[in-house]
Amino acid sequence: MDLFSNLMLGVDTALDPTTLLYCLIGVTLGTLIGVLPGIGALATISLLLPITYHIAPAPALVMLAGVWYGAQYGGSIASILLNLPGTPSSAVVCLDGYPMTKQGRAGVALFVTTIASFVGSMIGIFILVMFTPAIAALALRFGPAEYFAIMLLGLVAASTVAAGPPVKGLAMVVLGLLLGTVGTDVGSGVARFHFGFPQLRDGITLVALAMGLFGIAEVVGSVNRKLGAEVRERITFRSMLPTRTDVRQSSMPMLRGSAVGSFIGALPGAGVAISAFMAYAVEKRIARDPSRFGKGAIEGITGPEAANNAAAQTAFVPTLALGIPGSATMGLMLGALIIHGIQPGPLFISNQPELFWGLVVSFGVGNILLVILNLPLIGMWVALLRVPYKLLYPAIIIFICIGVYSVRNNVFDIQLVAVIGILGYILVTFGFSAAPLLLGFVLGPLMEETLRRTLLLSRGDPTVFIERPISAGFLAVTAALLIWSAYSSYRMQRREKLARESGLKAPE
Repeated sequence: MDLFSNLMLGVDTALDPTTLLYCLIGVTLGTLIGVLPGIGALATISLLLPITYHIAPAPALVMLAGVWYGAQYGGSIASILLNLPGTPSSAVVCLDGYPMTKQGRAGVALFVTTIASFVGSMIGIFILVMFTPAIAALALRFGPAEYFAIMLLGLVAASTVAAGPPVKGLAMVVLGLLLGTVGTDVGSGVARFHFGFPQLRDGITLVALAMGLFGIAEVVGSVNRKLGAEVRERITFRSMLPTRTDVRQSSMPMLRGSAVGSFIGALPGAGVAISAFMAYAVEKRIARDPSRFGKGAIEGITGPEAANNAAAQTAFVPTLALGIPGSATMGLMLGALIIHGIQPGPLFISNQPELFWGLVVSFGVGNILLVILNLPLIGMWVALLRVPYKLLYPAIIIFICIGVYSVRNNVFDIQLVAVIGILGYILVTFGFSAAPLLLGFVLGPLMEETLRRTLLLSRGDPTVFIERPISAGFLAVTAALLIWSAYSSYRMQRREKLARESGLKAPE
């Protein structure tokens, strides 16, 4: 069958009234859990998984997938309005989204976020349709050495995400790596760095770290803020529309972010969070004025949002085409397929064409529904900022506690998020950005595992990283990025020194 016939087959499946209803349920639920911090798509899909026993395969998978990519839309809402990332991948949106809210441009930020999410998703779907065989073949060529190299590149790129000197960004990445080592070592089974707390044998949860660094730290830092300071005027559709400058500054970052997300998302284990951070690093690196980032640069929103939504779509490439889940959430999607007696893998597309193409077309339908749902609700989300902070912040803390407790049903995690919140406040006070720490924490355990696997396969020979072309290419880019960062820091210090000298000579 040609591509057109396959898409028509998918349209018949996706536009079936029952499938369409479950798609609407999935994307609506995904948006809501994306807004609520700490709950996440993983927990929601886990709760919905038993329901899929009683639903036909196509509606069940369409609903679960809707929760997954709907959460990417909703996750940025709390990040922009409250500096509270609804999902780990939306943490980078806090860097410029929340400053835009402080500038009274929350409506514009949410509007361009919705558009960027839609553009990224549709490009990701296009990649999924057109290049699934090629991307799957490329992903199969990635061994542990290649994954270690690309993760190292991601960490170095993350150091440029932070505002200020790259040294501070690298320091936060290293701190994230150290926090990622807390817990039981997978290789030896030995508990590391738990400091006598049995609860830390399972490690620090990502939710607790993200909520503490961004949520609690923001609440502590804003105790003296005036009530309802951000939103005084009436929110209209016209006030949400971006200016011509905004459109010009957003267009190319959306396309670049979509390209980054489409590639990273197709790699098993890479995930949407890495793609968002990588897209932000790219935009900051190529910007004419990098100092704008962290102060409300619209490119700092549109690039990462397009990237994480594109990655959310292409994450289905290794899951469906190879039977290799790229994340825990994709593992649940794989489980849902197996529950219905469907074997994912290279033969999935040929054996189940109506299901595969129905899923692909439903992604497009679901993203259209998300735009229809999200744009009218922008005014309602912005209206949250009119709530007095003395009422809003206790509610935020309650949501944080519920979200953190729901992960492991452990009161210790609530105490831990309070400690991390204080640490986050201290770091922000001294000019350190929390975003690189979060990425270091996510990638640390994965890097350790891939490094061990690589050295085990090479019998301890470290030259394997430069003998493999793809790995060597990533390492070369990493080295170039480090050299460029050092040169940029030197040039910036030289400019400041010349500016000070000229300032001293000016009165004479």
